[in-house]
Amino acid sequence: MIKNIFSIAGTALNAQSIRMNTTASNLANAGTVSPTAEDAFRAKRPVFQALVDDADRNRGFDALGGVKVKEVIDDTKPIREVYDPGNPEANADGYVYLSNVNEVTEMVEMMAASRSFQNNVEVVTTARQLMMRTLDITKA
Repeated sequence: MIKNIFSIAGTALNAQSIRMNTTASNLANAGTVSPTAEDAFRAKRPVFQALVDDADRNRGFDALGGVKVKEVIDDTKPIREVYDPGNPEANADGYVYLSNVNEVTEMVEMMAASRSFQNNVEVVTTARQLMMRTLDITKA
C-alpha cells in the first residue's frame, strides 16, 4: 500500500515537472517572431491521462492510479500578425508573426504546476513519516 502511494505521487511529480518545463519553454519563446504564420512558435500544452487501467501496469507503471503525460500538443490560439517592415524577420509585405504565448497565462500555469508539485511532495513526505512512525511502534 505504501508503495502505491509513492508510485502514484511519483507519477504526479513527473507529470508536473513536464508541465513546468513546457511552461518554461513557452516563456522562453514568447518573444520570438517569424516571417510566416506556419513557422511561428505555438505554445505547448501537456495532456494528462489517468492511469486507471490494468494495461497501464504492463507499460511500466507499478500501481493503478496516478497520471502520465499522454502527449504535448500545440495551443490553438491564433498567431498574431504585426506590421514591422524594419524587422529582419519581416516577410516581403513587412509583416512578422508573433508566438501565441500569453505570459500571464504561462505564469498561472507555472504557479498551478508548482503548487501541485509541492502538494505531491507533501504526500510523499507524510507517507514516509507515517511509515517511520509505524516502524518505531513495532520496535517498542
